[in-house]
Amino acid sequence: MRDFDVELDTSGLNCPLPILKTKVTLLRMQSGQVLHVIATDPASVIDFRAFASQGQTELLDYRQEQSEYHFFLKKS
Repeated sequence: MRDFDVELDTSGLNCPLPILKTKVTLLRMQSGQVLHVIATDPASVIDFRAFASQGQTELLDYRQEQSEYHFFLKKS
C-alpha cells in the first residue's frame, strides 16, 4: 500500500513509544485519513494489531521489509 496522508517514523523506539506517538499523530488527523507508521521494534507487530482491534483505527495493511515494519492505519 502506497497511498497515505501522513507518515510517522518511529524507527529506533521501543514499546510503548511507537504506539504513543501514533496516538498523538492520529489525534491531529481527520477521520478517514491514512497513517503510515514505520517501526523497528519487533514487538510493534503485536502492539499495532492490538491497538487496531480497539476500534478507533483500522489496520489496512502491514508488511515487513528487512528490519522495518510498516503499518497503514485508517482513522475512524
